[in-house]
Amino acid sequence: MTPEELTQYITEIGEKPFRAKQIFSWLHERQVSSYDEMTNVPKRLRERLASVQPLHALLPVRTLESGRGDTKKFLFRLFDGNVIESVWMKHNHGNSVCISSQVGCNMGCRFCASTLDGCVRNLTPYEMLCQVYAIAALTGERVSNIDVMGSGEPLDNYDNLLRFLRLVSAEEGMNLSLRNVTVSTCGLVPKIRELADEHLQITLAISLHASNDEKRRELMPVAKRWTISELLGACRYYFDQTGRRISFEYALIAGENDTDRCAEELAGLLHGMNCHVNLIPVNPIRERSYRRSGRGAVLEFDKKLENYGINVTIRREMGADIDGACGQLRRNYLTRSD
Repeated sequence: MTPEELTQYITEIGEKPFRAKQIFSWLHERQVSSYDEMTNVPKRLRERLASVQPLHALLPVRTLESGRGDTKKFLFRLFDGNVIESVWMKHNHGNSVCISSQVGCNMGCRFCASTLDGCVRNLTPYEMLCQVYAIAALTGERVSNIDVMGSGEPLDNYDNLLRFLRLVSAEEGMNLSLRNVTVSTCGLVPKIRELADEHLQITLAISLHASNDEKRRELMPVAKRWTISELLGACRYYFDQTGRRISFEYALIAGENDTDRCAEELAGLLHGMNCHVNLIPVNPIRERSYRRSGRGAVLEFDKKLENYGINVTIRREMGADIDGACGQLRRNYLTRSD
């Protein structure tokens, strides 16, 4: 519930409105996971809320830490027994948490482990928030940036995503600037346009991964629904409505999308756009035969884009030694459990 909704609810059950502010602060500022911890809330109210609005904390199942100590990957069990994964990453500019938005994913991207078993269900706004809160508690570190880039397609869980964004940025709670939030999508064109009309100051990251429609359809089934031209049209609309630069994610796969021609095509597509390209050597998964591009090929691709005037960086590799790619840890856990 938003602060306003919580106030209305608390009033409707016969309590004073100020109790809502106390409860919201406990949940989203102090980030407690039990009503028993809300010491300035009357016991009778705590017991009543626990019976009608139970809190479901995430249960840590497994934690993996990279050899460099800059990345931790967490597997959490939800109240219904499903498991999700989240990642904590330490950067010079602060700590980022990458969260999942669904249990699994239906998008079918060929190089991603998240989609191998399909989508079980959407995550609620509170389950999305709890990933952030749980990691902050487990690491003892402040979270300064949130990436909704884990398992799932955020725009396929649109209403819950919007509520999550409103809750995480609420002044009464975590009060995180939406400029510190990145939402990644494989390209649901109508939803990108709908999100643009919300005029939020989040960073929109587009999983592009190909420089032409033929290759993109091969790698990403969503491309069978919308062409790259339609996707870029939605991206331009997003920039016009929000003023926020678009980030394009491009996973480099050896022999598939890392050729000189691909770099030339990609530069042609993005010429004149206020955007940034993030090159990512793909993390191989055992269920697919795709291999990551070699270091030399990555540097050459980067250089060619720069020569064409494209703003580009190579993503710092983090967590490759701990099943760092989306869905890998969950997939390995489920497979071994079976």
